Amino acid sequence: MNLLIKSTTVIDSKSNFHNQTVDILIEKGVITKISKRITNPKNYKTLSLKNLHVSQGWFDSSVSFGEPGYEERETIANGLRTAALSGFTHVALNPNTNPVIDSNADVTFLKSKSSKTPVSLHPVGALTKNAEGSELAELYDMQSAGAVAFQDYQKPIQNPNLLKIALQYASGFNGLVCSFPQESKISGNGVINEQVTSTSLGLKGNPNLAEELQVARDLCLLEYTEGKLHIPTISTAKSVELIKDAKKRKLNVSCSVAVHNLVLNDSLLSTFNTNLKVLPPLRTQEDCEALIDGLKDGTIDMVTSDHNPIDIEHKKVEFDHAKYGTIGLESAFVALNTVLTLKKTIEVLTKGKSRFGIEDAVIAEGTRADLSLFNPNSTTIFTKDNIHSTSKNAIFLGHEIKGEVYGIVANNQLVLNQ
Repeated sequence: MNLLIKSTTVIDSKSNFHNQTVDILIEKGVITKISKRITNPKNYKTLSLKNLHVSQGWFDSSVSFGEPGYEERETIANGLRTAALSGFTHVALNPNTNPVIDSNADVTFLKSKSSKTPVSLHPVGALTKNAEGSELAELYDMQSAGAVAFQDYQKPIQNPNLLKIALQYASGFNGLVCSFPQESKISGNGVINEQVTSTSLGLKGNPNLAEELQVARDLCLLEYTEGKLHIPTISTAKSVELIKDAKKRKLNVSCSVAVHNLVLNDSLLSTFNTNLKVLPPLRTQEDCEALIDGLKDGTIDMVTSDHNPIDIEHKKVEFDHAKYGTIGLESAFVALNTVLTLKKTIEVLTKGKSRFGIEDAVIAEGTRADLSLFNPNSTTIFTKDNIHSTSKNAIFLGHEIKGEVYGIVANNQLVLNQ
């Protein structure tokens, strides 16, 4: 692919062209020239868009599709198309499929399905066989096939000895173990945050304590094993404090937060809208503010959309019976951009790559073009027209958003929102 990008502002703190408005020439998928003005050398395709900005390609550390087994929710092909149109060039795909991704052959299948796509798919293997929490899956074999981490998606590891063994075993090949932060006996049958809202609505609550106990336990196990741990989608102020302290003690820990847990709070649940039923649940505004502060000071390493398509049959039911999950790729940047500066937004959408073993592609001459294309300044309302996913369970429907994603340049391909 050959392309001349005209008059674009570079947002990449690692690039010599950071905050500069330049032209970028791409030949056969490689950036060959960056300059204030470039004359089209061979009548290449020219890209010129309103207030165009480019950054290193964004990475989402927690994405679910459906294939194999739940194709009615989302296929791999449409999921990766959605990611591209949402500005992501790399996604880590969760193993919550049928069958569960828990072997070398399963990981190889996912890699083969995405071998020629613009978006790079990075499989996350199940930590335990069939994600049942009883015995470890084939971790080393899966990493050999291309798995970048291991977790039982949204299923806490209840047996602490199993997590201890996983951390010890995976450290032998630098494997990244993920542990979902919820103590199931404390969370019980809670479906929303345990607070004033849950009491007023008569819905069972899932308290902050359920998350914080699990985070504290897992950090103790990490300190004992000297392993490598990632805690996905934290949601409480106390979790931020616990992880901040662990990092001060030099533990090898990282964590993420879902965009909706940063931007939305549990006061919205008075409508009983099942698109708001997510795990971990929406917490209080105080928790939201603590999470934002955790991002700003570096305690929280990355942001995820936690994209989880759920078909209408499992969402258009009573709140208690609806499945957890929201689609989030389409809204990730434009929602995050409402609560963070542009510089910080781009930082937390790209920072997670190194933790998952994915190479950065700094915007510089001679590097492969791995770019997200966007306009950070437009303001509008998120509607069904913004949705590219097969499932429509979008938590941000009707909310004000800031910015517009144009598409990506990655893997020698250009994908644009038309």
